[in-house]
Amino acid sequence: MTALEFLHICQRLKTTKRTGWVDRGVPGAESIADHMHRMGVMAMLIQDAAIDRHRLIKMAIVHDLAEAVVGDLTPHSGVSKAEKERRERDAMLSFVDLNGSSPQILEILALWEEYEAAQSPEALLCKDLDKAFEYEQATGKHLDEFYESTKGRFTHPEVKAMVDELYAERKSKLGRDV
Repeated sequence: MTALEFLHICQRLKTTKRTGWVDRGVPGAESIADHMHRMGVMAMLIQDAAIDRHRLIKMAIVHDLAEAVVGDLTPHSGVSKAEKERRERDAMLSFVDLNGSSPQILEILALWEEYEAAQSPEALLCKDLDKAFEYEQATGKHLDEFYESTKGRFTHPEVKAMVDELYAERKSKLGRDV
């Protein structure tokens, strides 16, 4: 597979809408690519000197790359966590096989594996960024379920501060607590 063929597969990320938003009827639901781009920008805003920000940004950009092949599987998709992990790993390994184990694709795989393992400070922070969202104001839909499912799960101080600000804004503008 050439780099162009790989990019054709990645193109699917632009057209595949995020399942959680589609399932809840969010108009103009973001695509997986939209989500990954936003996470990359959020990663650029991190000021923590203990974080390798460049690594974090790259991780945010590739963390959902497997979804170009398997789609956006959520806990409500009827696929077990183990099966989801297997499918995503197979997708990532297929990229390596199809790209001839180039250093660039191996870096993408390593970043994805680091994210999935959630052991490094960058991976843990990336996981926090993956849970942050702000869709109610733009859509007018009440998304209490998403707020409840992530409440208390943020670990990085900068993300916690961002989420606290979002909670306060939500209460002020929508009259909704978390």
